[in-house]
Amino acid sequence: MFDPFFGWLESTSLSRWLVESTSVFAFPVVLALHTIGLAFLVGLNAALDLRILGVAAQIPVTAFRRFVPIMWAGFWLNAGTGVLLLIAYPTKALTNPVFYLKLGLIAVATAILLAVRRRLLSERVVPSRPAALKLLAVASLACWAGAIIAGRLLAYTYNRLTVSRFD
Repeated sequence: MFDPFFGWLESTSLSRWLVESTSVFAFPVVLALHTIGLAFLVGLNAALDLRILGVAAQIPVTAFRRFVPIMWAGFWLNAGTGVLLLIAYPTKALTNPVFYLKLGLIAVATAILLAVRRRLLSERVVPSRPAALKLLAVASLACWAGAIIAGRLLAYTYNRLTVSRFD
């Protein structure tokens, strides 16, 4: 049903360049930037979650305020490079349920980050219900771990690589 759209997207010059180019600036750099964005977003988010759970208690949670813009930069870097990776292999991703699991986990983890930011990192820090914040931190860690695992599984769980080739 969507094969014509997938075929069109795969035939665009951007998709063909990403997949077929021998330049290091094509697929390898996009994938590397995706990983760097992931490190900034998830690494800092995991540090915040662990702090909420009591690790490094001597560091005030409010110290993480300064890292929120870096987390968002990582998020947007991942969003942009993720779109490029999707353009490179639309059939592979969009016909794979694991891709949708990954997106769902990212959406939930991002919503948790927003909730934690609103409750804990706002200018008026009044941590309410520490047990609820700890539950959010555990859920956040689980969602990010699940999203990373799902992302890695995308390389190995596809049924169809492209529309135009028999892979």
